[in-house]
Amino acid sequence: MASATTSNKTNVTKLVITAMLSAVAAALQYLEFSVPLVPSFLKLDFSDIPELIGAFVLGPVAGVLICLVKNLLHCAVSLSFGIGELSNFLLGAVFAFTAGLIYKHKKTKTGALIACLAGTLAMTGISVVTNYFIVYPVYAKMFGGMDNILNLYKAILPSTDSLLKALVIFNVPFTFVKGAIDAVVTMLIYKPLSKMFTKMNNSFAKKKK
Repeated sequence: MASATTSNKTNVTKLVITAMLSAVAAALQYLEFSVPLVPSFLKLDFSDIPELIGAFVLGPVAGVLICLVKNLLHCAVSLSFGIGELSNFLLGAVFAFTAGLIYKHKKTKTGALIACLAGTLAMTGISVVTNYFIVYPVYAKMFGGMDNILNLYKAILPSTDSLLKALVIFNVPFTFVKGAIDAVVTMLIYKPLSKMFTKMNNSFAKKKK
């Protein structure tokens, strides 16, 4: 009975933490901005940081769940008819799950670094696949053809004459840098936050006794 009670308390705490991180991720997704040297529709935001923290604290599945909730909430104000949110979910889920899975089996500072790097590389790699086969073909149908999309890249680099070339030259570095920034911030704030979550769990357990 005591074991079941403790398990229930832990599950409630995990649910609370997941909800908190989902809310923070959803808020951060609104704070997006353009960056130089890439088309203006490629926006930088830091909403993957709560997902990565959740994956470290609660496990890889929690990181994916936070990413899902964040994008479902953002669909209410989407200007991309949900396609941008689908892309964000696919990339963020791969990022958080990969990093969380590695960290789950190697909970050290070195393990966290390896996890962040692997997550960033996985997200960068999958971005080429999802953008090439799913996201950009849908956008092309919605906005008058692939040429209209490529023209946005050609305005920066005129020799960009194919979608694959555009993705490799612009999207790959953009996605890698985005993941690297998220990873660095997470490494800086993860330990203090994990201690706070532990105190929350202990405090909640005491109140329920």
